[in-house]
Amino acid sequence: MAEVSKVHPPLSQATGYGLILGLGFAFAAGMIGTTWALKRYHGEVQTSEAFSTANRTVKSGLVASAVVSSWTWAATLLQSSGIAYRYGISGPFWYASGATVQIILFATLAIELKRRAPNAHTFLEVVKARYGTITHIVFLIFGLMTNILVTAMLLTGGSAVVESLTGVPTVAGNFLLPVGVVLYTMFGGIKATFLTDYVHTVIILVIIFVFAFSAYATNENLGSPSKVWELLTQAGRDHPVDGNHDGSYLTMQSREGAIFFVINIVGNFGTVFLDNGYYNKAIAASPVDALPGYILGGLSWFAIPWLCATTMGMTALSLENNPVFPTYPGRIPDHEVTAGLVLPHAAVALLGKGGAAATVLLIFMAVTSASSAELIAVSSIFTYDVYKNYINPKATGRFLIRMSHVACVVYAVCMAAFATGLFYAGIGMGYIYLMMGCIATQISSAVIPATLTLTWPGQNWLAAALSPVLGLACALIAWLVTAQKQCGSLSVACTGSNYPMLAGNVTALLSPIIFVPVLTFAFGQQKYDWLSMAAINQGDDSDIAARLNIDVESIRGQSITTETILDAGEQKHLKKSAVIARTMTVLMTLAFLVLWPMPMYGSGYIFSKGFFTGWVVVGIMWLFFSSFCVGLFPLWQGRKTAVHTIKSVILDLSGKKQPSALHIESRSPPQESDTGDVSEEVAEIKEKK
Repeated sequence: MAEVSKVHPPLSQATGYGLILGLGFAFAAGMIGTTWALKRYHGEVQTSEAFSTANRTVKSGLVASAVVSSWTWAATLLQSSGIAYRYGISGPFWYASGATVQIILFATLAIELKRRAPNAHTFLEVVKARYGTITHIVFLIFGLMTNILVTAMLLTGGSAVVESLTGVPTVAGNFLLPVGVVLYTMFGGIKATFLTDYVHTVIILVIIFVFAFSAYATNENLGSPSKVWELLTQAGRDHPVDGNHDGSYLTMQSREGAIFFVINIVGNFGTVFLDNGYYNKAIAASPVDALPGYILGGLSWFAIPWLCATTMGMTALSLENNPVFPTYPGRIPDHEVTAGLVLPHAAVALLGKGGAAATVLLIFMAVTSASSAELIAVSSIFTYDVYKNYINPKATGRFLIRMSHVACVVYAVCMAAFATGLFYAGIGMGYIYLMMGCIATQISSAVIPATLTLTWPGQNWLAAALSPVLGLACALIAWLVTAQKQCGSLSVACTGSNYPMLAGNVTALLSPIIFVPVLTFAFGQQKYDWLSMAAINQGDDSDIAARLNIDVESIRGQSITTETILDAGEQKHLKKSAVIARTMTVLMTLAFLVLWPMPMYGSGYIFSKGFFTGWVVVGIMWLFFSSFCVGLFPLWQGRKTAVHTIKSVILDLSGKKQPSALHIESRSPPQESDTGDVSEEVAEIKEKK
């Protein structure tokens, strides 16, 4: 059975249950109220399109906050702090940079998805439109395994922290944490997840600010970066880190940290590029807002694990010899580090019971916001890729919504049970995080074929279907053989260590570089024209329109057809966005992975007191930038809707006449989307007609 902290919980079980259930029901009530207000004052109708795509009208600020919220897992805060505790100052940077580039890179795919398949509900619909049933089923398995892996990590990490701080049993946490998420997701669909993601992100940012200012300004035992630096220097002398330059915690030159860096990069490719949740956000964004949303989201997210882990990991190292630390006089046991308990221990040392309550709130926000994205991702896959594709192709809007609701409930219950099984098997969040690229059907081996589906017309269906499976086999062999050679056994501890994980992850991601061209050129290139992707249709919501006695076009998003999608202005805009996305991808990847860290790694520079102070100040300033991008900017973009709603509520409550519904711009006729390469072919078709 997985071990948890033996330290007496600083908060009571009643407090834990109150926070989990109270906050869950509060958010559910808030989203039910929001859905009602949007329906009453803005004329919005919950259709199958609105439930799964928000009618493709979400603006960049909410897209950015949703990206930050979805990528802020329990592991983002807990695992990164554990890495900081183990490897020192390099750990938070390796974690943040190694998981930021995927979001920046994904911006390119988001643009291509808007161009190629503007009416799609999931990425898997695109796969089926291009390759057919066999490849669709392969990617369906890989996609679902990605969602299962991410959700398992969220629940195992979150419930372990809740138990350590409140005494609420892990099993109870596994089943109770998703309750509120299921309720507000069922009532509000993807729009509810966008709105709650915004609130969650703001709360997470505020708590990280509280931790940072406590550690570096107000805490009686720390109180300044200089004091933290002195204690870290002493910690390096007391228990030097094997593989770090001079054993110091204050250097970027860390052998084990660099290995984790590679594992982190490779594993996170799978959990972004194969997670339908990120495609859902790209689909829900208006075409003009997809690129800035993902760029702002990626840059904003970087500061969260960087500053949070730097603060809490360094606080744990600095205070573990102080009586205020929960594990004093000993160090944090390794199994507790793996379980993600470095951050809660540091929070208690900084702020006592207030720190424990803040940590529970922080982890609740991280777990529930990311879980809502996974729920929508899985419900969309079940509804459109399983039910509508293979069971009932003629399903109408009301039934599609019903299937989405069923999928949300069933998936939540199954994942709670699965996380409980992992707990009793002794598998914690840290192990699951590391095995992202190695288990659950080797998800990283499908990244390159998935990317080429939207970017290269030559890849044939055999290459797309077989290269992930072959990559799975190669990665499993590399992972297990390395573990056997290194340890002589295949225990949980050995298979979860750095070198076996490194071998498996790298093999999973890179093996398709060989398989894809071999299979493509051996069996012939596809020469795909992109037309079948553009022909994907929106859901049929005519039954909902008939029940409300309104025209169906008045309750659906703009439907883009093969002929309208090729508007010249739209082509120009998205082609420009594609160039910007690729340029940003190259520049930010070089900055985060090479130009910034590598000179410090190669030189073995040990941070001086002044340099460490500057490092912390830059982290705090970056978090202020993040707060503007995902906290204030969405409010500014939604100010008209917010003002109209508030005025309407006041007039309604006072008995005065309700003002006419605010005109909310739906997706404007094709001026931000195109299929790019098919323009000439369709133009010829038009001429023939």
